[in-house]
Amino acid sequence: MPPTDASTDADTTPATDPNDTSPAAKSTKGADAADAADAADVQDTLDLRLPDELLALIAERDADYQHTADHRTDHQHTADLDALAERDLLDDVGEWGPVTTPSGVFQLVPVRIERDLALVSRWMNDPAVAAFWELAGPDAVTADHMRSQLDGDGRSVPCLGVLDGTPMSYWEIYRADLDPLARHYPARPHDTGIHLLIGGVADRGRGLGTTLLAAVADLVLDHRPRCARVIAEPDLRNTPSVSAFLGAGFRFSAEVELPDKRAALMVRDRALRTVLQAGHSQ
Repeated sequence: MPPTDASTDADTTPATDPNDTSPAAKSTKGADAADAADAADVQDTLDLRLPDELLALIAERDADYQHTADHRTDHQHTADLDALAERDLLDDVGEWGPVTTPSGVFQLVPVRIERDLALVSRWMNDPAVAAFWELAGPDAVTADHMRSQLDGDGRSVPCLGVLDGTPMSYWEIYRADLDPLARHYPARPHDTGIHLLIGGVADRGRGLGTTLLAAVADLVLDHRPRCARVIAEPDLRNTPSVSAFLGAGFRFSAEVELPDKRAALMVRDRALRTVLQAGHSQ
């Protein structure tokens, strides 16, 4: 059996002789008297009863406070639900509007499958595009690819790139921080990614991709104030694409091994935007 802890299991206070007149005994008796007085004070406090009028006033005040708190809580809850319902993960890409570039007026227009499928599918079946997008085949292949985004939660928006009124490119603007890509690089909240293909052969190889990438990166930074970086991950073998991103102010950050390719991680930083714009204006 374990030893008993005297400090908790036994009364170790020494007995006091009522006839003892030593200083120590007087001190002990004085302490006992003080304890008795304190006990009496506590008893008096416990017996104290507030007047009925004061109790009623306190109850009324507490009821008013609780009503106000409940009303504030309900209002805040409603506001939170409204904000959630209005949330758009990419800040309404379709409302970004046109931008003037050195090559003409450019705008991102969200895809409508019934309107745009034949055109985008034709581009996907171009061998130069199919080598990297891997969506060649019947229209249904491209339709499934775009529909998976359109039916999702809005973390990726497929768009046509319209230049001076003519659809000439296909874009995907996506939340890189919410994409599987985020498992392969040190993602930051609100990182926004870009996928691009130039549709017509005549529009390739003349610097148009660089111009439009710079314009779209600026659109992202203009309309997504919480986004500090625009991200891209072109196939490392796609030298023209990597060069276009570099020309548009992206920096090569790293080689990234993805499930379907080895990619060049390209980053355009908001913090360097002013420097890039100053360089382009010279």
